[in-house]
Amino acid sequence: MRVALFVACYNDALFPATGRAVVRLLERLGHQVVFPAAQTCCGQMHWSTGYRAEAAALASGFAEVFSGGGFDAVVTPSASCAAAVRRDHARIFRAAGRDAPPLPPVHELTEFLVDVLGVTDVGASFPHRVAYHPTCHATRALGAGDRPLRLLRAVRSLELAEIPAADECCGFGGTFALKNADVSVALVADKVRHIRATAADVVCAVDNSCLAHIGGALSRLRSGVRVLHLADILAGPEDGA
Repeated sequence: MRVALFVACYNDALFPATGRAVVRLLERLGHQVVFPAAQTCCGQMHWSTGYRAEAAALASGFAEVFSGGGFDAVVTPSASCAAAVRRDHARIFRAAGRDAPPLPPVHELTEFLVDVLGVTDVGASFPHRVAYHPTCHATRALGAGDRPLRLLRAVRSLELAEIPAADECCGFGGTFALKNADVSVALVADKVRHIRATAADVVCAVDNSCLAHIGGALSRLRSGVRVLHLADILAGPEDGA
């Protein structure tokens, strides 16, 4: 398949290794991955905070970049952004008095692997105890279900730990963490307490934005627990070691 990588602006700015991991993983599975360099933001933050004109401009730019490349699918390592494109872009265009332009199917990475490619065992090995945090957008907006867990269970040498109250929010919520800082801190404190109870070495998710929030709290506590996107676990180290 000819796949376009939508890396998402948060990853592009702060977690570029995750985008590279997606490329390594999909190429290892035999697919052509193209990174359209003109891509920017999907407009999620602008739409959710009321900047409709700006959101419409970004949604239009997204459609222009990804509709004309002959792609079989668009894949992103961000459940939050995949949900925004599939759920919000139609609303954004309607609010602007326009029809949404046609796009190739847009998939979050684990959806693409499990549902489109029919793959759960990608040949990965990761000898650590790992806890999986199901992010709110992955769980509620996309209905990711157990797809990430099915992929993790197939990773060799990985010991999977279950987080108590796993479906509770970590407190990030995009601009929510800025507007409601006290509530955000209380939520992440609960999340970190539950993570530490698992004795995991690593906590992973399908949204680096939530992992940054969790990782910041874990770091301040000097917990020794790392955060890592699921794509980085599935792809393995960049140097092949």
